[in-house]
Amino acid sequence: MRHPPRLTALLSGVALTMASSAFALMGTAAGAAAAPDCTVEYSVSNQWAGGFEGAVTVSNGGAALNGWNLRFSFPAGQVVGQGWGGKWSRSGTDVTVVNESWNAVLGTGAKVTAGFIASWTGSNPAPTAFTLDGTPCTTDGPTPTPAPTDPTTPPTDPPTTPPTTPTTPPTSPPPTPVSGAPELGVVGDKFVDQNGAVRRLLGVNRSGGEFMCVQGHGIWDGPVDDASIRAIAGWKANTVRIPLNEECWLGLDNIKPEYRGAHYTDAVKDLVTRVLAHGMTPVLELHWTYGQYTGNSAGCSDVHASCQKPMPNARYTPAFWTSVANTFKNDERVVFDLFNEPYPDRATSTAAQAWSCWRDGGTCPGIGYEVAGMQDLLDAVRATGAKNLVLVPGIAYSNDLSQWLAHRPTDPAENLAAAWHVYNFNTCSTETCWNDTLAPVAAQVPLLAGEIGENTCGHAFIDRVMKWFDDRGLSYLGWTWNTWNCASGPALISSYDGTPTAFGIGLRDRLRALTP
Repeated sequence: MRHPPRLTALLSGVALTMASSAFALMGTAAGAAAAPDCTVEYSVSNQWAGGFEGAVTVSNGGAALNGWNLRFSFPAGQVVGQGWGGKWSRSGTDVTVVNESWNAVLGTGAKVTAGFIASWTGSNPAPTAFTLDGTPCTTDGPTPTPAPTDPTTPPTDPPTTPPTTPTTPPTSPPPTPVSGAPELGVVGDKFVDQNGAVRRLLGVNRSGGEFMCVQGHGIWDGPVDDASIRAIAGWKANTVRIPLNEECWLGLDNIKPEYRGAHYTDAVKDLVTRVLAHGMTPVLELHWTYGQYTGNSAGCSDVHASCQKPMPNARYTPAFWTSVANTFKNDERVVFDLFNEPYPDRATSTAAQAWSCWRDGGTCPGIGYEVAGMQDLLDAVRATGAKNLVLVPGIAYSNDLSQWLAHRPTDPAENLAAAWHVYNFNTCSTETCWNDTLAPVAAQVPLLAGEIGENTCGHAFIDRVMKWFDDRGLSYLGWTWNTWNCASGPALISSYDGTPTAFGIGLRDRLRALTP
């Protein structure tokens, strides 16, 4: 989000065994003009004593479908407890997954993924037969069997006699969420904590750290003491996103001494500590950066980090993330958001150039400084040994994720999620666009709307955003926990005691309804 001139997902802990099996399935629907050829991949991504998390991914090789259902049976008494990405139902060990309204259309060559948590006992073999829209599908090749694991007991030789499958399969609840702020990891398209429980990030942004220091006014805009952080928790928020300034963090000479270097980093660490103390997840995000850009949609002509730039720079930004990652790599409750709102699309002439610049950096058309791409920044984080969850935004001020999957950075830690921003004045601000461009991303990786807001002084637009995200179990953060007025940008509060504005009351009431 721009500012006015003055206001100017790895798992740790127990070792987990992962196993997967894939099947190529083909069938012909009776009575259909053109039967859908399909490929189904069944995978177990996380297994513990008595339970596991899995997914089914259907690839449609035939005619486009408008509405679909997938059926299969568990061979050893496994029981689905909860699911997402489709309407899950079961009768004994028979499982049916029916499309949601937002993923009903399965075009030729398209994929859809639905995940679940289930219980098992004795053994946990994979299903061997699936049906798509009522037609049996045949497996192609042998079916590997995932190895059950008790994380508290080292592996032993298999028993000499096979285990007995009980007549009535036991049911077990999904993993219990950890108390307090979790160590977040990524499993499929979900955020999970160290117990394997699915989590959502819901909360607010706390602006100030990106602009006050470079403008010479301080470090934070308003109080960040315990009482003010307690007020955020009082809204039932579980996440606070904290925008930062790279020149202030790195202690460059253009920043007043009292607001740079150790003074700044200590202030950030203190705020992170307070957020964690109230059981909330801190998201550290790089907002304002070095580099002179005077092209289309330039926020300023200054070379220094006094406004939003279209892309991070190779001179300082990797060093910023190296330092931040080294500071917090031993606390995986802290999340890293690589760059606020990339907009290389405003500088370059084609989408292909924009997405290439976004991922790979280097010399980008229309940008006069050497760019650090998202892969460069992710590499800087991982080179420190940090395994923390990393968020990667799209282009067009983080409002465009249309080619995010095709260009996503490679993460050796496999703990990466997509970040997206939306305001009522953005291009992708309708449910149609969300269905077309967000849903495919959210079906494969966790999705966080890092900023949601509107310039109406009301909350009708974000109500629509929150409903769409709630219907899909996705995550979102409101912009912003600051006492600005409508002319200065969306402000959630009129007082740091948590008194909401007419805009903020929409988010507050939604968070409290989700977490009584």
